[in-house]
Amino acid sequence: MTAADAVGGILLAGITLYAVLGGADFGGGLWDLLAGPGPRHLAPRVLIDDSITPVWEANHVWLVFDLVIFWTAFPHAFAAVMTTLALPLWLAVAGIVLRGAGFAFRKEITEVRWRRVTGITFAFSSLVTPFFMGTVIGAIATGAVPENASHASLAAWTSATALLSGFLFVAACGYLAAVYLTGEAAHRGDRPMRAYFTRRAQSAAILAGALSLATLAALRGSNPALYDRLTGRALPLVVLAGVCGIAALSVAAVIWGWGVAQYPVLLPGTAVTLSNAGAPDDTLVAIVILVIVAVLLIGPAFILLYSLQGRRLLGTDQAATLPAAVPADPPEPRASQDDRKPQAS
Repeated sequence: MTAADAVGGILLAGITLYAVLGGADFGGGLWDLLAGPGPRHLAPRVLIDDSITPVWEANHVWLVFDLVIFWTAFPHAFAAVMTTLALPLWLAVAGIVLRGAGFAFRKEITEVRWRRVTGITFAFSSLVTPFFMGTVIGAIATGAVPENASHASLAAWTSATALLSGFLFVAACGYLAAVYLTGEAAHRGDRPMRAYFTRRAQSAAILAGALSLATLAALRGSNPALYDRLTGRALPLVVLAGVCGIAALSVAAVIWGWGVAQYPVLLPGTAVTLSNAGAPDDTLVAIVILVIVAVLLIGPAFILLYSLQGRRLLGTDQAATLPAAVPADPPEPRASQDDRKPQAS
């Protein structure tokens, strides 16, 4: 194994972590959007807020990690992707920013109208961001990113394969979130919410499976070589993704199946590979060493964070959420001086 192969594996591992952890956060926003209006739909939102609040910022660390590794280790491929797919990438970034702002501000705003606006911003951005990220991956997989890209391309990310990949990402995020929320509800002994999110997990799984088959069929026409490798050497991972009942493992199998099928090519349809598009060997070796050090330093902190969250020791202040969604009863009027005077008999 070369240093470029090792860094490629690290990059794929980082993508997997962001897809599994950050994807569940995006899926929570999707279920928030679909929960419906009114106080009677408050319970799912409270569970979503309690599950996301302690970890949502930490999960985005993996996106920064992936971008830094990509541009440092494979700058030529990074430049081609960022140039060709500039528009969906910027739209995804805008979604991340708006999502974070909406999620944070809706907890602080007391006026119901603006609270709804920030809530809709959070929820809608949670739908938009994974969609455009999916179109980026779909565009790369179809070979729509040229080696020497000089301008952005609308056609690159609006093909049938790219658009289906976007919808598949949204469905996968919804599936991840519903499975996690089902487990969280079960851990709390909340049977209604457990049944609520179990139904949604089943629906999202069916939709994600159908979109996976549709995307695979579209890929057969747009990139036959990658399709042959997906149904050849990467077939065990594809099958694992289809039969696996554990959400995180299923998503991870899809990502690694794509990576195995595409290896060693970075940009399908071009001559850009891990070996000829990488930085100098000294840089790649330094990246591997720094990643090992980072895992040793940061890994325990993430384990502690998720452990505390799993034991419900990082609870949120639900009192700040409920009054804005369910108006409190008005205080009883104070008695006037005349009311307090004894009545004459």
